[in-house]
Amino acid sequence: MADWIFAFFHLFLVIGVIAYAFYFLFKGNVLRFIIIIILVVAYYFLVLHRAVKREVERKRKKRA
Repeated sequence: MADWIFAFFHLFLVIGVIAYAFYFLFKGNVLRFIIIIILVVAYYFLVLHRAVKREVERKRKKRA
């Protein structure tokens, strides 16, 4: 159950931050948009990427 809470919390967090970045893009602040997107990508690779890869591998083994 804790894994689901962790996953949904981070999913909504990332979606919210990306929406926030697009808000700045539409207001004309391109530099802030680029900085936020770069930080979101860095966050994904530093925090979530390893867990996502493990989950994909687990699903593949489950099918086989």
